[in-house]
This record gives sequence, C-alpha cells and structure tokens, in this order.
Amino acid sequence: MPAAHATTTPRGRRPVVAALMLGMALAAIDGTIVSTAVPQIVGDLGGFTVFSWLFSGYLLAVTVTLPLYGKLSDTFGRKPVLIAGIILFLVGSLLCAAAWNMAALIAFRIVQGLGGGALQGTIQTIAADLYPLKERPRIQARLSTVWATSSVAGPVAGGLLAGYADWRWIFLINLPVGAVALWLVVRHLQEPSRPRPATRPRVDWAGALAVFATGALLLTALVQGGVAWPWFSAPSLGLFGASALLAALTVVVERRAAEPIIPGWVWRRRTIASVNLALGAMGLLMVAPTVFLPTYAQSVLGLGPIAAGFVLSVMTLSWPVSAAFSDRVYNRIGFRRTAMLGMGAALLILLAFPLLPYPGEAWHPALLMLLLGAALGLFQLPLIVGVQSTVGWAERGTTTASVLFCRQVGQSIGAALFGAIANGVLAARLLDAPVDGLPGDLDAVARTLEDPGAVSSAAAEYLRRAVDAAVDHVYVGAAGAAALALLALITLAPRRFPVITEPSDSPTAPDPAATPTASEAAPARQDR
Repeated sequence: MPAAHATTTPRGRRPVVAALMLGMALAAIDGTIVSTAVPQIVGDLGGFTVFSWLFSGYLLAVTVTLPLYGKLSDTFGRKPVLIAGIILFLVGSLLCAAAWNMAALIAFRIVQGLGGGALQGTIQTIAADLYPLKERPRIQARLSTVWATSSVAGPVAGGLLAGYADWRWIFLINLPVGAVALWLVVRHLQEPSRPRPATRPRVDWAGALAVFATGALLLTALVQGGVAWPWFSAPSLGLFGASALLAALTVVVERRAAEPIIPGWVWRRRTIASVNLALGAMGLLMVAPTVFLPTYAQSVLGLGPIAAGFVLSVMTLSWPVSAAFSDRVYNRIGFRRTAMLGMGAALLILLAFPLLPYPGEAWHPALLMLLLGAALGLFQLPLIVGVQSTVGWAERGTTTASVLFCRQVGQSIGAALFGAIANGVLAARLLDAPVDGLPGDLDAVARTLEDPGAVSSAAAEYLRRAVDAAVDHVYVGAAGAAALALLALITLAPRRFPVITEPSDSPTAPDPAATPTASEAAPARQDR
C-alpha cells in the first residue's frame, strides 16, 4: 500500500495553515487566560477553595486524551479528528460562558480540554503531513511562535476582559475564532482517499479508558499534592498507589489489544523513545521560567506584573527564530547533535541563573531568558521534525501524540517537584527569620511582599532573599532536568535518525488517483 499523504496543493496550504495557527492559538491561550480573571470569577461564582481546578482540569483533559486522538487520527484520518476537536472545544467554551457556579465551570473547562487535546496533537501532525522534510522547520516555527505568544498573551487578555468587560467574554471570544478555523478546515483541508480496509477498524476503547484513568489519577496526585493535602498524606499515597496499579493494568490491556492506543513500538524504537524522554525532561525544566520567574521578577526585583511578564516573554522572541534556522544546523550535523547542542547551551544558561547578582537588574534574567529561548528552539524543533520524519503517515499521529503527551506529563511532574523544592527552601530559611508570623510558602510570601506595610523593611528584605534562594534552587533543579534530556539523547538516541523519504516529501503532492510507483510503495530511508 502506498504511504498516505496530504493532497492539499502548495497554494491550498495557506488557508489550512491559517486554520492550524488559529487552532493552536485557541489551545494555547485557554491554558493561561483564566489566571488573571480568577478574582472576578470567584467573586461571581464563589468556590475559592477549588478554583485551581480551572487550570488543573483543563490540563488533565488535554494531557490524557493526546494518545487517543493520535491513534484516531492514524486510523480515521486527521480531518475528522480535528473537526471534532474544534467543535468540542467551542461547545466547551460556550458552556463555560454560561456556567452558573464553580463546579459547572470546572466541568465545562474539562470539556474544553477534551477538545484542546485534539487540537494540540492533530495540528502538529497535519503540519508534518502538509510539508516535505526540508520545509517543516518553517511551519513548526510558525506554530511555535503562535503557541508561545498566545501563552504569554493569555493572562493579559484575561485581565483586560475581566476588568473592562465580563469574565464570560474570556470564553465567548473563542467562538468566532474557532468558527473561522472550522470553516477553513472543512473547506480547504484535503486528505487522500485510502483503500478501504478488509476489516472494520477497531478502536481500543478499553485501552483508552485505562490510559485516561491512569493519567487522571497521576495528574491529580501531582497537581493537588502539597496544595490540597500534604505529600505524604493518605490522599497522596492513595492516588499514587492507585495510578501505579492502573498503569500496570494499562500495560496488560494494551499488550492484548489488536490496535492499542499506545502501541509497544513507541517505546521499542530507540528514536521515538529517546525523543519522548528528552522532551519529557524539557517539559520538566520549562516549569522554572514559566512558573517561578514571574514570582522572582515581582518579589525579588520589585517589578510590576506587566514588566515581570515581559522578562518572561523575551524567550518567545528568540525561540521561533532559533527554530526557524535550526534546519541549517541539523542538515549539516544531524537531528541528534543539533538537539544536544541546544540542550547543552540550555544547561549552562540554567546554571548561570543562580550566579546573578542580588537583587540585580531586570535585564539580567531577561538576557538569560532570551538565550534560553534560542537554545530550546534549537533543541525542540529538530527532535519533533526528526521523529515525525522517521515514521510513515499511518504512524505519525500516534508518534506525535506520544511526544506531546510526555512533554505535558513532564510539565506536571515539574510543577509538583519544583514547587516542593521552592517551599522546602523557604521553610528552611524562615526558621531563622528575624520576626515571627511570616508566611511559610512561596505564594503567601509573594502576596506579603506585594503589600509594603505587611512587614517591616528588614523582614521584607529577608523574605526577598529567601525567595531568591528558593528560585535559585529551582533553576539548579531545571539544570538537572536538562542533564537528563542530554543523557537520554546520548545513551538512547541513534547517532543518525532513520528518516523516511515519502511522496509527501516532494515539493508538490502527487495526484492521489495516480498509480503508485515502486518508490511510493516502499518509502526509502536515509539517515540524518
């Protein structure tokens, strides 16, 4: 059977790419847009004790559904999965805008996340389908730019809408944007008509349920541990134990399934396994700048929320530029060495953060973030393009979903791990504090420092130094995650990725009705 490929012509790619970018913006911005509108939402709906699930529920739904959507897109095609994902996301957005209490809003955010999982994985897969290998860095750089910009712009947009309009518009603005993306996909995205299989494709619903349940319990334990209950309490231990048992059950179910959601070859192939682990480690280290740098900028440097956001956002300037030019590097030295070069630079930059002077100037961390963005752009994009190029159309959705799934899980683990590290360092520093009654966790300390009259100037200075030490330790931990990513590439990844040359890797896609040639029937491999 010939390798399947996208039949959208080069000219017809433009509206499809526009749809992909709009869909990526929706998925990215809704992960962060609610954060600055929480006071207005809680004031209207109540539910302060559970509002964190507005973020956790969305993240959980996106993460645990990625493997399912990847498998469905390989089985039934990208277009129906993407259309279903956009519709589900828009339905969730409309329901969120109509929510009458916090429980309903959390439930509808999970519905949104179910659609967001389809958007994230399927968009990345379609981008690889549409473009030949030599052109993929350009489209991936565009998607990276949209993702980074939308993630940073989300809190600003949420604050503006909640402050000057109504928080429900946070969700209503998704409707026209999503409608345009849906129309472009329906009208312009074309996929090849593949031969009808001899047997009806079977969906591994038992495996999907097992993966969903395992991921839900694990992410709940990671997100709520140390927040809703202590790490070594009965709820935490029970959730971790139950997720371990369900993980073992999932392995058994997937081994017996005819078409497993997470097939064994995802981990048996060295290239895919190493990229999964490396990007999981990258998700781990990304928690340091995205979660802890804004707190550092406001509590230690004394910046306002907008200026603190700018310190972080400079990373989004260098990341896509570095990614766009990464093909000039990996075409010379290969995917693996390019990624190692980028992560090696990231390791050094992360280790440089604790060496910054105290209290320092805002441009110090901003410069490091600019360099970190360039390093990670050189790391992530070659791995995603490389691993997508080692599989054919029928495996690309599953492969892409596995990579994104590992990155998302890494971020969840990082948030829990580095949160525990930061609060542990703070607790140790506050044991010898000059005054009594000081807060004991990072969030409470940051809120105290926002109020100049809350403590004395000496105590405030002590708290700033404590926050500085806590964030320094987090960055050292992030450097450790960078070392793990390098270790995965050095020990597991092949020196040259076995790239498949398919018909879709030509400048223009051939007529799907044409008779396949021998080269189309048996895609060639070349190492890169």
